[in-house]
Amino acid sequence: MTDGLVLPPGAGRRLQSAGMTLKIGAEVSARWSVFEADVPPGFDVGAHRHGVAEEIFYILDGELDLLAFEPLARTAGDWRRWEGADGQKIARGGPGSLMHVPPGCPHAFANPGPVPARMLFVVAPSGHERYMRELGELLTADGPPDPAEIVALRARHDIEQLTPLVPGLPVQPVSGG
Repeated sequence: MTDGLVLPPGAGRRLQSAGMTLKIGAEVSARWSVFEADVPPGFDVGAHRHGVAEEIFYILDGELDLLAFEPLARTAGDWRRWEGADGQKIARGGPGSLMHVPPGCPHAFANPGPVPARMLFVVAPSGHERYMRELGELLTADGPPDPAEIVALRARHDIEQLTPLVPGLPVQPVSGG
């Protein structure tokens, strides 16, 4: 039998100055990775889908616009205008809201507010931290990120980009627990 792991508040490995902290990754679990994310105002991850990965997003603080459905039409513009076959539209989630994304499902999140949001992010299988580390390097380089580099990075990590990523404003860690 192996022992478990207990992390105190604030523990983990910071992956990028854009606000991701790895709590559990491939070195601990072969099944999933867990992150705490500070999402800056204006940040839009861009609509995308994974061929294999399954994800859960749980909002701790602030609000996020959330998408987790196949739209009638995948337009290149703002995914927040997408609509599902059954009339489904994006949701605005606050603390306690959860979004589950099965493999192949188009999804996105964006911070529409003036303050950072904070969420717990779980992805299976583990190893997503490699992608997050590379994305962080692109987002923290001098100047705005090259959209073509983001598309190429995502493609290398089994992510089909449907709309562009928008970095948002620099984030300061959200206090509280």
